[in-house]
Amino acid sequence: MTETDRRHPAARVTLTDVADLAGVSVGTASKALSGNGRMRPETRQRVLDAAQRLDFQPNEQARSLLAGRSWTVGLITTDGIGRFSTPVLLGAEDALGAGKISVLLCDTRGDAIRERHYVQTLLGRRVDGIIVTGRRTDPRAPLAGLGGVPTVYALSPSSDPADMSVASDDEGGARLAVEHLISSGRRRIAHITGPAHHAAAQHRARLTEDLLAQADLELCGGRVQFGDWSEAWGRRAARAVLRTAPDTDGFFCGNDQIARGVADTLREEGHRVPDDVAVVGYDNWDTMALASRPPLTTIDMNLGEIGRVAALRLLEAIDGTPTTGVQTVPCKLVMRESS
Repeated sequence: MTETDRRHPAARVTLTDVADLAGVSVGTASKALSGNGRMRPETRQRVLDAAQRLDFQPNEQARSLLAGRSWTVGLITTDGIGRFSTPVLLGAEDALGAGKISVLLCDTRGDAIRERHYVQTLLGRRVDGIIVTGRRTDPRAPLAGLGGVPTVYALSPSSDPADMSVASDDEGGARLAVEHLISSGRRRIAHITGPAHHAAAQHRARLTEDLLAQADLELCGGRVQFGDWSEAWGRRAARAVLRTAPDTDGFFCGNDQIARGVADTLREEGHRVPDDVAVVGYDNWDTMALASRPPLTTIDMNLGEIGRVAALRLLEAIDGTPTTGVQTVPCKLVMRESS
């Protein structure tokens, strides 16, 4: 009869059982199973053999004690709406779930006091690491008081180059949009985007002007149309562009809400999309892009992949091999009927 057979069938094998069979203390068994501590190789092997014979499966609490980890990760977001943070979270969970790591979600709602509270709460829960995300691509101040807990910033990069950040390749996304319009024969291209003080609007506008200049083209309407991220702004800006440049044949819009407003205005004023004028949006937000008439060609920021890569970088940092700087994730052009 084996050692396992002599036990009650319903009894769970414990670390104490492993230690008893190996003839060592519970502390020595814990160190041997976790790979920590100094001991004779034959002692470590005796513990491993005992665990195998007993088919030892540590519960979550024992697993945490053995590894010195909680097997939990905090995710702090400023995006209460969730349109940007939810895909990032899902991507992170896909990567973390493979390691049986749980995610604790904290929504700061953009409040600095709430953020500090959640940092302290997560540290109190002894999380192994933290992922920070938000609704904007602007660099943000790093979290304070982390006490050495590994942290990765996703979508909203840290302003500290010593931190690890994973961001969308905003300039690459703008390049996909503009080159698509040019390659489809558009030569009178306007750009309508959000507030000038937003990093996303600045980056996309600058590259749009550069790419048009490289193709010996000028921005239609004479300037970038900065405004807000809304359908209403898209409608107003489109009318303004058409008044000054009625021969406009392409619009690159800073997000899908603006693009839907542009498409509505073009249809109302008798311009056929895409026969007369092509429209390209940004974000690939299904609620907007698919409900638009016609459905929008747009740029997908690959938010799920940003979350997945951020989680992988965090796992590396937790395992003692952190990296620093900003890693960008490529965007994708999603073709639909508006171009």
